[in-house]
Amino acid sequence: MGICFVFPGQGSQHVGMGKEIYENYGEVRSLFEEAGDALGYDIARLCFDGPSGELNKTYRTQPSLLTVSTSLFKVLSSRGIRPSVVAGHSLGEYSALVAAGVLPFRDAVVLTEKRGHFMQEAVPEGKGLMAAVMGLPRSTVNEICLSLRSGYASPANYNCPGQIVIAGEKMAVEEAMNRAKDEGAKRVVALAVSVPSHCTLMAEASRRLEEYLKGIELKSPSIPLVNNAEAAVLTTADSIRASLVRQLDSPLLWEDSVLAIVDSGTDTFVEVGPGKVLSGLIKRITSSAKIYNVENVSSLDKTVTALMTNS
Repeated sequence: MGICFVFPGQGSQHVGMGKEIYENYGEVRSLFEEAGDALGYDIARLCFDGPSGELNKTYRTQPSLLTVSTSLFKVLSSRGIRPSVVAGHSLGEYSALVAAGVLPFRDAVVLTEKRGHFMQEAVPEGKGLMAAVMGLPRSTVNEICLSLRSGYASPANYNCPGQIVIAGEKMAVEEAMNRAKDEGAKRVVALAVSVPSHCTLMAEASRRLEEYLKGIELKSPSIPLVNNAEAAVLTTADSIRASLVRQLDSPLLWEDSVLAIVDSGTDTFVEVGPGKVLSGLIKRITSSAKIYNVENVSSLDKTVTALMTNS
């Protein structure tokens, strides 16, 4: 039985995340201390007490989610549950890199904070927008984005069948939302994010990330890692470095990634991090997979028991 650990991205954060696991495991407290030391502020207090307005700032959210997900990964590993493949959704790809031994946790914490700053500074507040379109095929959403009159927008996340996120200039995304409704979309929702990720508006952020990554040592992954940009298995440090740069301004191929993992023979997924967003997407991508999540002590115990019993 192959097990894939998947790590959530921005949008899964909430005040209080990680607190229970922190209170129950000494290695988690050490990890939070390491993160706080690297960043220069009390990340445990931010995750546990907020305020949400501060936690939801992109450059705060990213290292915070990474710390919680990595903490849960470490506890899972200490309980004898290890993945045969890893993947992450957008920011979650950095947690996957830590899990695969590509970069040390401390470097990843600082890197994700920098990435958050680069993204926030690439597009002025209020100039960009992201929206989820439900119930339309890829071809229709692609066509809508190519024929916009009011500016630039493009598909940003191919999340699962019938759910595609678009990103771009605010007016163009709003036009695309109206066009999608006219084409019969079941639902169209503007997302509460301040940065239009995974589109060409992130080109400057990609350039800055590429430059910053030159100063960070990456290692080849100890287990296969399926990336967002091509839904491909990456096995070298150089391919991962280039992929992280492309990921910021290219569409995120989550549906394709999950299908590639299933095609490789993996039938079990564990969402490692706050919430169940990825679990829900995976259910819609493949009906045959066994799906678990780990975000607190009870879900940890339940998942470990189930996996041990089935192994």
